[in-house]
Amino acid sequence: MKRNKATVLTFAEKCKNILASNWQGSLNTIKADAKGSKGNIHTSKIKYIVRRGQPYLWVPENDLHNVNTIIDERGSFAVTSPYPGPLGILLKSLKKLPARIALSGDVLPLKEDKAKSLAEKLQEVMLSEKKAIKEFTYTVSGVLSSSASSSTSRSDNLQDLLGDNERYTIYRFKTRSCTFVDGLGGTFDVDVEDLETSRADPLAPFSAKIVDGINQSEARRTALMLFCFVYKDANAKRLFPNSSP
Repeated sequence: MKRNKATVLTFAEKCKNILASNWQGSLNTIKADAKGSKGNIHTSKIKYIVRRGQPYLWVPENDLHNVNTIIDERGSFAVTSPYPGPLGILLKSLKKLPARIALSGDVLPLKEDKAKSLAEKLQEVMLSEKKAIKEFTYTVSGVLSSSASSSTSRSDNLQDLLGDNERYTIYRFKTRSCTFVDGLGGTFDVDVEDLETSRADPLAPFSAKIVDGINQSEARRTALMLFCFVYKDANAKRLFPNSSP
């Protein structure tokens, strides 16, 4: 069965879904000192949310990014599709990388009033996701509740940004270019305007929990394989070592 062209996602939509499904990415900035940029790259994992198509980054106050961006605001930000638990471990062992996006642009600090407003928006986002979970159908709620690890919850992973344990500087990542990288390493340039205006799948923020929840059940894994074969014209295989191919 051939797939309906209307169901094929554009690269911009794929990028937006990846941004919506994850909660952290790798931020790269140019190392700097009092004399200017050195040219070496500093990289660290940074948590973020997306507002109006743009990532907003929570950088810990002791991270070198805060110094680097004073001298040189250029940076890049890479985000991958989250694959939780044994699935992620297995894919790494097979040297299969998940789809990911690479953004380049400017890392711009927010003024205090805007940073405070965004922190309030973060809380609203987390509350809306928890509300959405309660309003899902019984089937979807069952899959989400089957997820074995709290590490798959996007809102739980963002919770510490609201705490007092560590202070953060909030930045807006002004995207100048976007590249989608598929699982085989193929790269595809995406127009920034298309990225900002495209809409993420409503289930994208819960994708890690959905994947993990499905993988906790043999019946669900089998049903997913049949769905892929019948409706997506794809011959899916089991990805767990203790399952037959």
